Amino acid sequence: MNAMSKSVASRTFDIEAIRADFPILAEKIRGKDLVFLDSGASAQKPVVVMEAMLHAMQHQYANVHRGLHWMSERTTEAYEAARDAAARLMNASDRREIVITHSSTEAFNLVAHSFGRGVLKPGQAVVVSQMEHHANIVPWQMLRDAHGIELRVAPITDAGELDMDGLETLLADGKVGLVSITHMSNVLGTYTPVERIVKLAHAYGAKVMLDGSQAIVHRRVDVQALDVDFYAWTGHKLYGPTGIGILYTKRELQEAMPPFMGGGDMISSVSFEHSSWAEAPHKFEAGTPPILEGIGLRAAIEYVEAIGYDAIAAHESQLTEHALARLSDIEGLTIVGRAQDRGGVISFTMDGAHAHDVATLLDRQGIAVRAGFHCAEPLIRRLGLDSTSRASFGVYTTMGEIDVLADTLERVRGFFG
Repeated sequence: MNAMSKSVASRTFDIEAIRADFPILAEKIRGKDLVFLDSGASAQKPVVVMEAMLHAMQHQYANVHRGLHWMSERTTEAYEAARDAAARLMNASDRREIVITHSSTEAFNLVAHSFGRGVLKPGQAVVVSQMEHHANIVPWQMLRDAHGIELRVAPITDAGELDMDGLETLLADGKVGLVSITHMSNVLGTYTPVERIVKLAHAYGAKVMLDGSQAIVHRRVDVQALDVDFYAWTGHKLYGPTGIGILYTKRELQEAMPPFMGGGDMISSVSFEHSSWAEAPHKFEAGTPPILEGIGLRAAIEYVEAIGYDAIAAHESQLTEHALARLSDIEGLTIVGRAQDRGGVISFTMDGAHAHDVATLLDRQGIAVRAGFHCAEPLIRRLGLDSTSRASFGVYTTMGEIDVLADTLERVRGFFG
């Protein structure tokens, strides 16, 4: 833990001190205080992340893994520390189980290619759910079309929860090789019962991949306790930079999976007749990696660890409870999804108003929310909608900001009559 982390860890959950770590929150938007409620799309960055990346550029930058000079060695150490930090954050049993990608989208494509084509056989099936992000749908469609894999879709309830009986029905014939499900919906805030999902899928002989891009921001994740086979998430939602993601893969599965992409850094030797691969995880990490992004991600992970998931979860639980209560009182506003176990993501519709118009009027008051499909068009269609507005919370979100949102939505409702 660096000096920054020690200073954060030494204090209790002080929302104003935390907000001071994010200088962008002091910005004015159209003369109004910024109320940033779009962290589910991409979270703001604390100063320590910016400083870590800037320091590397100013004092030690070089390419990694290949160089024998001081700069390369120091940068390699700093970059590989991100792998150690991710392994620690997820409680992986071996740092080699952490594959560094450029995004969670790349992680899904990697598994679809390397596990899907290298391990699954034509005629086997992949199961996703109706609440998935496009990143957990499209790669499997491409695998289906190219490799003869069946794609099955597990239903959800009207409350926005995974239908576990429906999932088991899809598993019953024993043909499913992989279940790939979100850990937390980016639209509904629903937490899926991942412990039950993993046990059920394994009982029918299927591996499990979880999309943790939202969940790992809000909850502690223990991949060993879950016994999950693959777990993917992205750095920019966890207060880190864009352009970097993490894929946890069980060590024994890595050995059976061929590389995703070919090129430098993923090879052991190359000739015009034959190439051999580096050991995992490097065989899945072709080309120059996201060096500065890795250094920034390590700083973000340490920042989150210093605050602590228990404190983060408690804060966001209070925010969500308060937001649900305030928004439920607004006439003509409907909260989408009523899962019992949910996190700090709330989608809603307003009678007589399109989500884009609602978001535009909120923006005029300095309030940033998301509007549209949220990269989950099949889910929005399943709910019988054409779009929603979405407020999503971060560690820096305050009760006062929830009140500003609710009060402004009251005025927006009046505008639309």
